[in-house]
Amino acid sequence: MSTDPNAPAEVPEPPQPLKARKRMGRPSRQETLDGQDAPTLLLHAATAEFVEHGYEGTSTNRIAERAGFAPQTFYRWYKDKLAVFIAVHQAWAEGEMAQLDAMLTEAASSRHLAEVCVESHRSFLTFQRSLKRLAQDTPAVRQATAQARQAQIDRIRARQPQLTAEQVAASLIGMSHLCEALAEGEFDDLGLMGEEAYAHLASWIEQLRPR
Repeated sequence: MSTDPNAPAEVPEPPQPLKARKRMGRPSRQETLDGQDAPTLLLHAATAEFVEHGYEGTSTNRIAERAGFAPQTFYRWYKDKLAVFIAVHQAWAEGEMAQLDAMLTEAASSRHLAEVCVESHRSFLTFQRSLKRLAQDTPAVRQATAQARQAQIDRIRARQPQLTAEQVAASLIGMSHLCEALAEGEFDDLGLMGEEAYAHLASWIEQLRPR
């Protein structure tokens, strides 16, 4: 992803595919398209659907159709829509972690990286709104988000053991909330530029950078 906040908005890249469940035998011709297997294509299609339409606006039939398969193919790989949403979240979280790693080791200013962080968040607003709603009422989604956050905390503390888990968690959660507020336009609604918000983001990024 570009780190230039003035660059034109890009369509979010689909997450890297998770490892497919093992099945007996080789996939049929109906389960591969252009050399890609069904789970990969379904995961990418589900990502695009959730990013564009959110969880409520997406159906398993639409995901299968977008991937180029008949509806029944979806259920050979995923139990239901919630299962594929969690798989998309896991892949998205892995991509977010890789981006965070790259950001924290870049030579660019922390303020510039704060702007990049907000733009990245804005690209996935619809998906993240769905994630937030589901996490409130769905234990499996809440657990998945907690596991993803814990992985981020562990990764940062491996490079900065002087920081406690509480310190890293506070920075990451604070960054997430401020990025959401800036991306959603809450400061714009108040007639504010959000300069202090960006300053806080920059300070958290600086705190988490490897020393």
